[in-house]
Amino acid sequence: MAAQRWVFIGDSITDTGRREDPEGFGNGYVSRIREQLLVDDPACQTEFINRGVSGDTVRDLARRWQRDVTALRPDLLSIKIGVNDVWRSFDSTPDQAVDAKEYRATLRGLLGKASTLNCRLVLVTPFLVESNRQDAMRREVENRAAIVTELASEFGAVLVDLQPAFDAAMDASSPSLWAGDRVHPSGPGHLLIARAWLRAVG
Repeated sequence: MAAQRWVFIGDSITDTGRREDPEGFGNGYVSRIREQLLVDDPACQTEFINRGVSGDTVRDLARRWQRDVTALRPDLLSIKIGVNDVWRSFDSTPDQAVDAKEYRATLRGLLGKASTLNCRLVLVTPFLVESNRQDAMRREVENRAAIVTELASEFGAVLVDLQPAFDAAMDASSPSLWAGDRVHPSGPGHLLIARAWLRAVG
């Protein structure tokens, strides 16, 4: 594989302690994707840059887009954002929640900027590790995932749809095995994300 720069941007699910990691990859799906590619091709020269920030919503991505995306000139850009936009409506900071209309408009604007970079776009859907499909938060997260799916089609991005992957895992085992708080994946949860990402991106 020729030398490329791959940038991963998102919230805590992408972050996973990357600023405490001397290599800067964190301990989540970004690191596992990198490790798998190195195992498959020890000569792989791809540069991995993790720009996840815990707690971020799509608004936060917009504020740091120039620094963390445009200035880096990625060959591939992977975006995973949305669960905090919903979660804020269910915790003690509802003023920080991002409704579906703003979420769509903001993400569409960012993708418009990304399209000028001539990079490969990968959109990863938000998910909730919740087996009750009528759960209010899950329904809102699925709404944001539908928006991501819509925008992936609009911008010709690769779509990594994670809710079906986690649903299949929950059908066979306890949800707590995959994410103890429904949001932050366990080790196996991050490996599930990495495998889904690699299958989609090819």
